Parts: sequence; C-alpha cells; structure tokens
Amino acid sequence: MSWIFLVIAGLCEVFWSTMMKLSNGFSNLWFSVLTVIGMIASFAGLIIATKHLPLSIAYPVWTGIGAVGAVVVGIFCFHENLNWQPLIFVAFLIIGIIGIKLTSAE
Repeated sequence: MSWIFLVIAGLCEVFWSTMMKLSNGFSNLWFSVLTVIGMIASFAGLIIATKHLPLSIAYPVWTGIGAVGAVVVGIFCFHENLNWQPLIFVAFLIIGIIGIKLTSAE
C-alpha cells in the first residue's frame, strides 16, 4: 500500500509543477491555489509512504516520478522540444525508478 501512496504522491508532484507553470509566476490565483493543493497532497503522500518505506527508497522514487512526469507534460502539453540527448537521461531516470522498486525489500 505504501508504494501506491508513493506513486500517487509522485503524480501529485507532476500535477503541482504543471499548475505552477500555468499559474504564470503565481499571477493566476486559480492555478496558484491548485499548485499549493497539489504540493500538500504530494507531501502528504510522501509522508504516508515513508511510514513503511525507507526514505532512501521513497524520496528518489518520488522525485523521479515528478521529474519524468514533468518532462512528459512539458513535451506533450507545452510543446517543449527536447533533442535525443536529454531523453536518454530521462530513460536512465525511468530505469533507476524501476530498479529501485525491483531491488527494494518492500
């Protein structure tokens, strides 16, 4: 169950970073409020996950999901162009997240 909370927390990380972009430097109140709500939800999920998962496992997975998700949102929603070199390192992040999950005792 902790892994489920961790994945949800990571997805909330993607949500709040997307809302932060849409807030236009916190000048749009609605998106600014959604940013803060997403941050709270993301941290809450991480807090719940770390009750049963080691911090050394939970934190890198949480940030990795957020980082990969932000790249995906940037490419598909904001039409950001990335050449193939950064995408190789995003692939390394994905491999790392999967590797942490597969090798953790939890």
